[in-house]
Amino acid sequence: MKDKSKLKRDARIKKKIRIRKRLSGTSERPRLVVYRSNMHISAQIVNDDNHEVICSASSFAKDLRASLKDKSKSDFSLSVGKSIAEKAKAKGVKAVVFDRNGFIYHGRVKILADACRKNGLEF
Repeated sequence: MKDKSKLKRDARIKKKIRIRKRLSGTSERPRLVVYRSNMHISAQIVNDDNHEVICSASSFAKDLRASLKDKSKSDFSLSVGKSIAEKAKAKGVKAVVFDRNGFIYHGRVKILADACRKNGLEF
């Protein structure tokens, strides 16, 4: 019998597959993918037509790690959302499709999405 963490992970993967059947990023409107682990959060903007990552940001990246020392996980999400929005605007991306990657739109995922919206990304 599987333990509880495996069951939760498998349920998230099933949700992710269902979502990705209908969701894809184009060059006009790339996909903003969020991944959340127990300690960190990361986001990347992907163009599925060309199979390329336009930009990415994560709480364990060197540019954000120093400023996030002794902060909460919610603060991680806030700064990663701000960082990915600024990088996207620098690359000329204004509108994205939000891919929550099977995670519930609540807590740290919602904070990241709100920070992206607040800093100029449209979705």
